[in-house]
Amino acid sequence: MARPSVADKRRIFRKLHESGCWVIPNPWDVGSTRYLQGLGFKALATTSSGFAWSVAHADNAVPRDTMLVHIAEIVAAADVPVNADFEGGYADEPAGVAESVKLCCETGVAGLSIEDSTGNKEKPLYDFAFAVERVRAAAQAARQVGFPFMLTARTENFLRGNPDLADTIKRLQAFADAGADVLMAPGLPDLASVEKVCKAVSKPVNFMAGIKGKSFSVAELESAGVRRISLATSLYRAAMTGLVDAAREVKEGGSFGYLERSLASADLTKYMQE
Repeated sequence: MARPSVADKRRIFRKLHESGCWVIPNPWDVGSTRYLQGLGFKALATTSSGFAWSVAHADNAVPRDTMLVHIAEIVAAADVPVNADFEGGYADEPAGVAESVKLCCETGVAGLSIEDSTGNKEKPLYDFAFAVERVRAAAQAARQVGFPFMLTARTENFLRGNPDLADTIKRLQAFADAGADVLMAPGLPDLASVEKVCKAVSKPVNFMAGIKGKSFSVAELESAGVRRISLATSLYRAAMTGLVDAAREVKEGGSFGYLERSLASADLTKYMQE
């Protein structure tokens, strides 16, 4: 059977956002991509943090060219649409963001996300107007792809010391007006806030599950109006938790009980290429 084309994947990805609530998990390498696809997920998303940690980099420390190679590898390994966690677009100025978006589109992704965090601890968020211009530049670049391409714009308010729901909604509404197709505000504190965001905007909302005490069930999020649920770094952290627990058991206890809880080799290889 022929693999779906880039255009097919982009059309499928857009269609997924038109109704219902669904989960998009985040693999960090080709193997986890294959396995998650094999489990039946309809689309996948990269995790910039998960990939960075897997290659011994700090979050937001992977160069753009390295990240583009990684994204292309995930896309090549997947028969389902892939959304790229593209951090802040690897540039401050709107023109630089647009250039980065064009390069990312060339990897074959069906969509990507751009955030409004600066990476500067002294000023962690871009000013409102400048953040909107960055999204507008990203949207214009994405429109030049020629296929249905989904741009996600995310505000980092609740992750970067500005837990202001009114400003969060203001930013998301402006991002939608600037051309974003999906909206995202990681770190919302409760379901009431999630529902307020969903009711205040006209575009599909992506909820990020992955923060202790601030992650809710699919049914609860769907009821609140969420359309897409991403898992961020949580699967990578879960995998590393298993590794660390097993290694500590061996080193500190001299036992191998983790083997009884582990997947068999056959289970791991059944979704991999020969």
